[in-house]
Amino acid sequence: MLKKYLFVFFVSMVPLIELRAAVPIALGMDLPVLPSYIVCIAGNMLPVPIIFLFARKVLEWGADKPVIGKFFSFCLEKGHKGGEKLKAKAGKGLFVALLLFVGIPLPGTGAWTGTLAASLLDMDFKSSVVAVLLGVVLAGIIMGLASAGLLGALGAFF
Repeated sequence: MLKKYLFVFFVSMVPLIELRAAVPIALGMDLPVLPSYIVCIAGNMLPVPIIFLFARKVLEWGADKPVIGKFFSFCLEKGHKGGEKLKAKAGKGLFVALLLFVGIPLPGTGAWTGTLAASLLDMDFKSSVVAVLLGVVLAGIIMGLASAGLLGALGAFF
């Protein structure tokens, strides 16, 4: 049982798939819902402070390096572009926009991208982490409902 929880924990830490894959995997392994959900959230949130505090510095450092420069520049550009888009649409509601950006489980959104965008937009640490946490909780709820088939049943009903 511990191996299953560790697997789900580590899957939820992986960029791009995050808890969007970890929640369905946990439910597919017949793990209890609430403990699995908590483990997925913890795994998804663990890298957030590290990303916020260091990712921008590492990407800026590596942007002019020969082998990794193109990729690092791409990441900086994508994060900056996403952040500016978010800022333009949100205006003063940047906290809510970040929460929804992280919370709606679409490709390219999530805790990693949202945290990088918040860092590039110079949002303050505390509000960024809280917005990302609430977004991760929302994404977990949506994925849990989708995995349980509830969203499909509601879609067929309406």
